[in-house]
Amino acid sequence: MATVGIDEVGRGCWAGPLVAAAVLLTQPIEGLRDSKKLSKKQRENLSAQILSQATAYGIGWVTPAEVDQLGLTKSVQLAMLRAMKKLHEMSTIYDEILIDGNLNFFEHVKGLSYHNVRAVVRADDTVPAVSAASIIAKVARDDYMAEMSAAYPGYGFEKHVGYGTAAHLAALKQHGVTDLHRRSFKPIQHLLSSCAK
Repeated sequence: MATVGIDEVGRGCWAGPLVAAAVLLTQPIEGLRDSKKLSKKQRENLSAQILSQATAYGIGWVTPAEVDQLGLTKSVQLAMLRAMKKLHEMSTIYDEILIDGNLNFFEHVKGLSYHNVRAVVRADDTVPAVSAASIIAKVARDDYMAEMSAAYPGYGFEKHVGYGTAAHLAALKQHGVTDLHRRSFKPIQHLLSSCAK
């Protein structure tokens, strides 16, 4: 059975885009599992292998401004829809779509013709296509945040990739909020309101 796996990364980040990937695998790739359980080097090696061997894949990006405007649930949905649109540029032949987690983000979208869509808890560690999506989304986002560290020096984006760490908070207090930050998130709102006083 040809399965498209979908997963997202960056949901809880204070800064940077939310990224989803959709992957259609028709041949096995050794070592696939949840991207969080792999080392950076393992993820990068597997990502390159997935991108060269997958029958089709797509990566969907949602900007920090879009996250602020739409909220997290609709942002994840949009990222996944954009990933599927990209995947469809390569192939539309598959049997099912599996989304990591407990929420089918495509269930109530008007006008969608996707069939056999299911949400599966921990699919990123048990379903190869979803693991592959988890890996390429993570590597794509981490690479982007490393690039952004050159545009926004002093924030350490290449290390924490936008997640809420002590170092990130210290950098925010020292340098302020950037266009890369999600202003709707409480830690960022708190900093903005304290600066306005």
